[in-house]
Amino acid sequence: MGFELDVIRAQFPALAIKDSGRPRIYLDNPAGTQVPQIVVDRMTECLIEANANLGGYFATSRLAEAIVDEAHQAAADFLNAASPEEIIFGQNMTTLTLHVSRSIGRTLQGGDEIILSRMDHDANVMPWVLLAKDLGLVVRWLPFNPETFEFDLAELDNLLNAKTKLVCIGGASNLLGTVNDIKSISARARSAGALTYIDAVQLAPHVPIDVQDIGCDFLACSAYKFFGPHQGVLWGKRAVLESLPPYNVRPALKNLPNIFETGTQSHEGMAGTAAAIDYFAWVGQTMAQDHFDDNVRFKGRSRLVHAALDCLFQYEKELALHLIAGLQQLPGVRVLGVTDRSAMDRRVPTVSFTADGKASPAIARGLAERNIFVWSGDNYAVEAAEVLGIAKTGGAVRIGPVHYNSVDELDILLNTLDEVLAKADAA
Repeated sequence: MGFELDVIRAQFPALAIKDSGRPRIYLDNPAGTQVPQIVVDRMTECLIEANANLGGYFATSRLAEAIVDEAHQAAADFLNAASPEEIIFGQNMTTLTLHVSRSIGRTLQGGDEIILSRMDHDANVMPWVLLAKDLGLVVRWLPFNPETFEFDLAELDNLLNAKTKLVCIGGASNLLGTVNDIKSISARARSAGALTYIDAVQLAPHVPIDVQDIGCDFLACSAYKFFGPHQGVLWGKRAVLESLPPYNVRPALKNLPNIFETGTQSHEGMAGTAAAIDYFAWVGQTMAQDHFDDNVRFKGRSRLVHAALDCLFQYEKELALHLIAGLQQLPGVRVLGVTDRSAMDRRVPTVSFTADGKASPAIARGLAERNIFVWSGDNYAVEAAEVLGIAKTGGAVRIGPVHYNSVDELDILLNTLDEVLAKADAA
């Protein structure tokens, strides 16, 4: 069978919840998605049957080790890593980035340059800004065009030079929805002798990722953005990871990935992350056969996962088109992002907007009162909000459908927005 929304929605218990008889409409997904039942079950099983630390001779410890090993393999399949030893787990992308930035910093010296983006989430900005302050590094900024909401990579070429040691770029914008050409960016950085650090938090729920094809050196994402628990995942190229001095305690194991996984990890979080990846594999097996031929370079679960994401993104592009068209019909609304019907491959379905004379928080509050969940503000895209001139006026309203959302839900949103905009406070 092909994509079947009713079957998909049945996997997610939270989608059936009502508050005072009113269904919840989850359009807050860029900040965190709901989870399928398989995630709940695996995490519960872990806590009941394998709740122990690693390295013991007894049953619960051995079971915990098996869960941890399976999670690394699942994440490797998800990202097409060459080895599960290249996968590092942590609390979230922000924490992992702050942690590994210390190790990367040990390879840099004063006067070295790093390139950051005006489009990125602050988790791929401030860790590097702080590092630059500590070490006397020079920060160069890659701008984006506030009319097209995309980068001009010729500007990246102008920034790259012999002093550039690191380029940090988001795979997709959490505010604008723009999907960036991280493969070309990685190739340009590599030619200049620089490492690349990709924030794929907003890319991972929507677009299949192949780190070997991208050619980057690091790529980080968070499982709670792709239908898993609160858990972070960092991939690093083995040769690069092995060249970095780790920050850890003396009893820590000295092999990858343990050398970078400081302290006791969330084993239940790892179990849930593997389960979320198995959910994608189930979608691939049951609904994405039409995409198998496009993914012959992958094997086993990896092929199923990548086929599933191709399938789901096709549906999400329809949601994005419907949402953007509806927003453009509302008076005074400006969509902040790519809107060309032929360019939906260059954006995820996260859609932000402003409304003339209306405060974005008031709009979000009005929707919340009607059980429609969205976000407002800069959504941690601090630099982008400054560039767009919305930082001091309440930011934007962000609507984030994913593949478990329906066109009917978007129509309810759009009809409700018409009413809410008429009553919203002035900006």
